Amino acid sequence: MPLARISHIAGKPDSYSRSLSKVVHSALIDAFQVPEDDYFQIVTEHARKDGIIGPQNFLGIKHTDELVFVQITCAEGRTLDQKKALYKAISENAARDTGVRQQDVVINLVETAKENWSFGNGDAPFAS
Repeated sequence: MPLARISHIAGKPDSYSRSLSKVVHSALIDAFQVPEDDYFQIVTEHARKDGIIGPQNFLGIKHTDELVFVQITCAEGRTLDQKKALYKAISENAARDTGVRQQDVVINLVETAKENWSFGNGDAPFAS
């Protein structure tokens, strides 16, 4: 039940957004064992310099203006090892499939209770 928000700068090839989308979804399937059809994402392009803002250096990691932000909201319950595997898979596979530097992939995981989700019709399938 994750919802992924993927933000990157505008002006990339047409395939860039789709490739990032697939990278994130594939990592969620592998690391978090989400079903293949559990595919909810918002992918947005932002103007260079004004739309994606980050430091040139943070925690010893050098960033460029090619930052990609991935925010994933999901149900609670994943282990630390699963989270680390997710982060690694997203950054490595994004670099491989899109050419973005691993250092420029910033990932934020937001966990929420399962009853906080509705997937349509106003139903809360996981509320008890």
